[in-house]
Amino acid sequence: MSVQNAADLKLRATGIVKRFGDVTALEGVDLEIGTNEFVSIVGASGCGKSTLLSLIAGLEEPSAGTLEVNGMPITGPGRDRGVVFQQATLMPWLTVQQNVEFALRGETDLSRADRADRAREFLGLVGLEGFERARPAQLSGGMQQRVALARSLSYGPEILLMDEPFGALDALTRRTMQELLLEIWDRHRLTVLLVTHDIGEAVVTSDRVIVMSRRPGRVQQIVDVPIARPRALSSERTVEFQDVQDRILGLIHGTE
Repeated sequence: MSVQNAADLKLRATGIVKRFGDVTALEGVDLEIGTNEFVSIVGASGCGKSTLLSLIAGLEEPSAGTLEVNGMPITGPGRDRGVVFQQATLMPWLTVQQNVEFALRGETDLSRADRADRAREFLGLVGLEGFERARPAQLSGGMQQRVALARSLSYGPEILLMDEPFGALDALTRRTMQELLLEIWDRHRLTVLLVTHDIGEAVVTSDRVIVMSRRPGRVQQIVDVPIARPRALSSERTVEFQDVQDRILGLIHGTE
């Protein structure tokens, strides 16, 4: 599915193929994602969801095809894209604030004091005021992911790439983080691409959901989510939510 207005196009993938030796992980992936759009990628395990995200992040190179952000080819990692992984990947020898400040080293127009202020601002955004001097080992898994999210948002990426960011969390913490993500998107409106195994999470957060086929991964279908914004997790109780979730599950399991 294409973005209707070309001026709103943020990310484009054309004919993406990714092979690992004799294994083809992705085959002919085409997609377009608009500015400030929230899109999720779902599908069976091994369908290439995380591989596609890694390609967009510039951490891997496609075997064939092209990837573009703002019409420019992706040739490697860039500060126009922030990445949040399933594990927080914090540096244990640094404090929470220092972990965020570390991501701001490339901002040459920021003084040391400015970096500290920016780090505190985004730690506040994710609800971690008062934990600036804590070490990652002193934090729960959910709090560590809040730090990772603050770090990725702090330098102002145009696209936030999230690879199962809440998958390792307990159910209650996961829901808290989903609410936080919805609040941050409502306030800061950036393009988000979320890989998740949780169909409910995909539906409640996203404007569209990309359903991948089994390996080799292709875009099987892109499903629009007609739930009004702003949203909260209470949107899960709507008929629209249930209809979209059932449709996606049917596509994944081959009953649709």
